[in-house]
Amino acid sequence: MSAKSGLRGWLAGRLPTLAAEVAAVVALLSAAVADSPLWALPPALIAVGLLGYTWRNAVRGGSAASGSTMVIRLLLLACAYLLGVVHSGAGIVLALGVGGAALAVLAESAVTATSRSVYPVSANLRGSGLRPNLRPNTSRAVLVNGFAVVVALGCGFLGTLEVVSLVVSAAALALIGFTGWQAVTRVRARHASETRLNAALAAYEPAFLLHWEAPAGTAYQVGMWLPYLERLGKKFFVLVRSEANFNEVLRLTTAPVVLRAGLTQIDDVIVPSLRAAFYVNTATKNNHLVRYTNLTHIQLNHGDSDKVPSHNPVFRMYDRNFVAGQAAIDRFAANGVSMPAEMFRIVGRPQVENVAIAAAPIASLTAPRVLYAPTWAGFYADSNYSSLLVGYDIVKALIARGCSIVFRPHPYTIRSAALTQESERIKTLLAEDARTSGRKHLFGAQAESKMSVVDCFNASDAMVSDVSSVVADYLYSEKPFAMVAVSTPADRFTDAFPLARAAYVIDAHTGRLSGLDLVLDDLLGSDPLAATRHDLKKYYLGDIPAEGYAQHFLDEANSYL
Repeated sequence: MSAKSGLRGWLAGRLPTLAAEVAAVVALLSAAVADSPLWALPPALIAVGLLGYTWRNAVRGGSAASGSTMVIRLLLLACAYLLGVVHSGAGIVLALGVGGAALAVLAESAVTATSRSVYPVSANLRGSGLRPNLRPNTSRAVLVNGFAVVVALGCGFLGTLEVVSLVVSAAALALIGFTGWQAVTRVRARHASETRLNAALAAYEPAFLLHWEAPAGTAYQVGMWLPYLERLGKKFFVLVRSEANFNEVLRLTTAPVVLRAGLTQIDDVIVPSLRAAFYVNTATKNNHLVRYTNLTHIQLNHGDSDKVPSHNPVFRMYDRNFVAGQAAIDRFAANGVSMPAEMFRIVGRPQVENVAIAAAPIASLTAPRVLYAPTWAGFYADSNYSSLLVGYDIVKALIARGCSIVFRPHPYTIRSAALTQESERIKTLLAEDARTSGRKHLFGAQAESKMSVVDCFNASDAMVSDVSSVVADYLYSEKPFAMVAVSTPADRFTDAFPLARAAYVIDAHTGRLSGLDLVLDDLLGSDPLAATRHDLKKYYLGDIPAEGYAQHFLDEANSYL
């Protein structure tokens, strides 16, 4: 982002506040020099209106409006004092009301700063204390303070009803005082939990920990591994680095969850019983824990695919990389990333243990159900493999062939306005076709949250997807699938993404679909790649017997514990 565009963005965000400050200054000057208080009324009303506009975040539960609007409110209180006490001759009662409201507003910064120091330390861990209460609602106090300002201003213009201003400002002072007391009490509770944390973990005697740091909304990364780590039969805890991650993990496990945000806080959780640390992504903060050489550091990753992040050199940082099959190992070498062979262990993908194997050739089905599972746009341009921009046409073509659809876009689709719009278009198309044709499409909450990925696999007879770990997992079913070539032309797609050797490739590199009908003929008809899929299944997902498939991972993981 350029400095100029950054400045424009800052100005756009600050414009309502700046305008409110200017209006409040004009109102104050008008109250100071004008003969009639009516001159101050228009700018005061403008300032109050803009103040309400800037508080929309506070109404939604944030507290950003506190500091950014403090000057506005103090200017309006000064205006109220001049209008009421100086011009209208109101007495000490209004002066006390204005002063009380000003004290409440000035106290917000200290209360808000203290409140930000309230965060959970641990949960589900005996001896560390209960999880501290959530941080106090400072937004409520800010809004009440704002109401006290408006009341004082109104009393100043009217020159009467001073007692109303005093009562409201007293209530505002009481609320900000109570909120501050809550914040201090909860910070003390947090400190107490931190003091006991190391001893509580030592008494718990965990054999390993799971470290996770990721943007909010990515709980699927740990969600896919927690059931299998729990099946190891050893005590463990989950170490997270943000409050958002803490709250997400709490919904997924009954194991202890510990929040340590800073680098220097990690020492608190390294207890003598620990033998290993598992990771499910390559987050930067992983290196805060990898520095402890007394632990074996094992990278699980949250999927196996031919995407660029799957052969990131940062995987060298770990003692062991658990991979699904030989394909993951060869991928590093094929992309010029040298990795010692002893760093790898082939463990399969335990998450596919319940994926149903194809029961009959696709051509024998009269109305097949097709899973469309597009990926998202990625964090960077070189990892944008999403087909959603052409997804509507793909789904429309499948419907035209009599297919019912399971539509499950990547959870990160909502990070892109364009992809979100296309996702909604597809859902509207499916809803309309279901209404007119009676076909039972699965989409929305049904496919995205009520059903797991494996449920979607088992509910389908074929799949269309992108360069994604979903494809490698679907390979276990031996059902036919197509991949959409977005980042690379179709004629070079299999060179860049070897798993596409088992896929029917839809060309969308130019932003438009090419050869879709021919691909669908093979995907839903003769299926000439059936034998290729069977062979590549072992290469990508390990040559592991289906009976006890997940046990192979459990045995390998337990060997380090």
